[in-house]
Amino acid sequence: MTSHPIADGMRRRHSHPAVTEQAPRTRDLLPLIEAAASIGDHAALRPWRIIAVRGESRRRVGEALAEAAGLQGLAAEKMAAKPLRAPLLLAIVASPKPSIKVPEWEQEAVAAGVAHALSLVLDEAGWGVMWRTGLFTRSEPVRRCHRLEPGESLLGWLYVGGKHDLAPTGRRPAMSARNFLTSL
Repeated sequence: MTSHPIADGMRRRHSHPAVTEQAPRTRDLLPLIEAAASIGDHAALRPWRIIAVRGESRRRVGEALAEAAGLQGLAAEKMAAKPLRAPLLLAIVASPKPSIKVPEWEQEAVAAGVAHALSLVLDEAGWGVMWRTGLFTRSEPVRRCHRLEPGESLLGWLYVGGKHDLAPTGRRPAMSARNFLTSL
């Protein structure tokens, strides 16, 4: 396998479902977001935005998820606690711009690309990251909680925190690119 610094970093990356209470500060995030924003973006529309969710705001996200699921009591409390698994959630929002040449699906793909690139640069910067979604990501209670504008869609959250000193577990087996590359 040929070694390349970027490819090597991508191969090392894995999801961190459990993180410590450390989290990057806003000033630490800004250059990482700028790097992630360098992905291909037809017409440079920047059809995305990121919402930092910290502190009690995480509980409000969980309460919105519980409301969307129609949960009450202990089940609602359990759902409301899920966003507390990381000290920082970065909500990734697809925010399409009017365009006659760039369809909405392509703009949403750009937002997803920014999210993935951001997860990679956060990992390279030493942070534990896991992209989380779910059945209620695009529900009305969750939309309200994030104050989404008409036409915007929540793609999910990057849960971000410090990496535990434990060895990674649950790594995916290596894949053969030959099984996925065809010619026309």
